[in-house]
Amino acid sequence: MNNSGGFYKFVGFIAKPLGVLLAYLYEFIQNYGVTLLAFTLIVKLCLYPLYAKQIKSTVRMSEMQPKLKELQVKYADDKETLNAKTMELYKTEKFNPMGGCLPALLQMPIIFGLFALLRNPMGYLTGDNMLLATHEAFLWIMDLSQPDPWILPVAAGLTTFISFTQSQSQQSGMTDSNAAMGPMMKIMKYFFPIMILVMGRTFPAGLTIYWFFGQAVQILFNVHLNKVRKKLREENEKKRKK
Repeated sequence: MNNSGGFYKFVGFIAKPLGVLLAYLYEFIQNYGVTLLAFTLIVKLCLYPLYAKQIKSTVRMSEMQPKLKELQVKYADDKETLNAKTMELYKTEKFNPMGGCLPALLQMPIIFGLFALLRNPMGYLTGDNMLLATHEAFLWIMDLSQPDPWILPVAAGLTTFISFTQSQSQQSGMTDSNAAMGPMMKIMKYFFPIMILVMGRTFPAGLTIYWFFGQAVQILFNVHLNKVRKKLREENEKKRKK
């Protein structure tokens, strides 16, 4: 119970400042649906440096794979020396193996905070104007605090599938651990979007709008980051040839 209470307090700690931003945007825009779109875009843009760092770290890891495999073959029967040599290689190459994981870990508290805020806005927002705002209509949706039965959930599931597929493509062939997780990732590629679709039919439409638009922005990010990844690989290839 104590751990659960601590988790909810932590989520609330993240959700409250996000709620202040949401209310601040609504004060200027005066349309809750458009405010949610602007809010989502701002959050995604703030997270972009983490996505870029993750891609750069993944590219660096792929560049080091041949050297790591050489060590694994050479010290196959001596795990202690293998670990020492691996750490020595990381130090020589000035590479942090946690560099790819850290951005993802930093994103998780924000995602939890956003989820809590948009699932129960009035738990973190104050003022009568925001109470009314969460019930506003937007496009075909009569009340953003109520679930949209099909259109938004299907759109959220579809954009999730595309984004997840792009991410898989970016990471394919990068590391041995990714290859080992291949079958699980293939299952998740289809299971996760279906789960989003099902959950989207029960969540407030405002939360589903955030997820759909956030994934749409992520798709654009992935297209750009794929170009960044390609450019980094070409630059590293040129350096090796010199």
